[in-house]
Amino acid sequence: MRDAAVGFQCPSCVAEGAKATRQGRTAYGGRLSSNPGAVSVTLIGINALVWVLIMLTGGGNSIWVRRLALLPADTLFRLDNNDVVLVHGVSGGAWWQLITSAFTQVEVWHIGFNMLALWVLGPQLEIAFGRVRFLTLYLVAGLAGSALVYVLADPHSLTVGASGALFGLMGALLLVAIKVRGNVQSILGWIGINFLITVVGAGYLSWQGHLGGFLGGAVVGAIMIYAPRQRRTLWQSLGVGLVVLALLGVIVARTAVLTG
Repeated sequence: MRDAAVGFQCPSCVAEGAKATRQGRTAYGGRLSSNPGAVSVTLIGINALVWVLIMLTGGGNSIWVRRLALLPADTLFRLDNNDVVLVHGVSGGAWWQLITSAFTQVEVWHIGFNMLALWVLGPQLEIAFGRVRFLTLYLVAGLAGSALVYVLADPHSLTVGASGALFGLMGALLLVAIKVRGNVQSILGWIGINFLITVVGAGYLSWQGHLGGFLGGAVVGAIMIYAPRQRRTLWQSLGVGLVVLALLGVIVARTAVLTG
């Protein structure tokens, strides 16, 4: 999901997220953290380690790209030495690609832009949601982006990048800004720029991953933000669980089509 995502600050969102409720909870039910941003830094570290592994094993020709990138269907690839190899896709049993592709980048500009966006966006949402809820948001948004790629992209194309998850963070931050009556226009402007870049670069950017991630992040964000205060954790868990089940249902249905 190649992306030139740009981050931004939402001071009112951060201020609202920093409001503690009883028992040391964030405004949306998560545990207060003494080190907001720790999950974001960890995610950046995982992406960086995968990128280094790819660089040390051949860059774009690394076997790890074919193992970790999202490939919907089994596909024959011709290597530089003219050997032909069969690479298994999600429908062929490589289900992990739905997640690992969101931690895989090849070009230095790609990982650079994506990790810069995560560095800017992540801590703001960690403050608002808490570590566990933020990580859930990130992973489900990434899965939603992968699911839409799996359904709509060329079955024999490789897709990589954290952009689906990052667009999900944008969608969630937009909802936080709406909830706290923050600077919605500024956030909408940045989101619009990123979607414009996606449209202009549709030939080599994964619009499916960006759109799927944004929608997934917005839905999960809405569940986190608007869940009833009474038994909020239960409602949030049920809501996110239903989203994951729906995504898995879409993935299973697409697999049946590709293998039928």
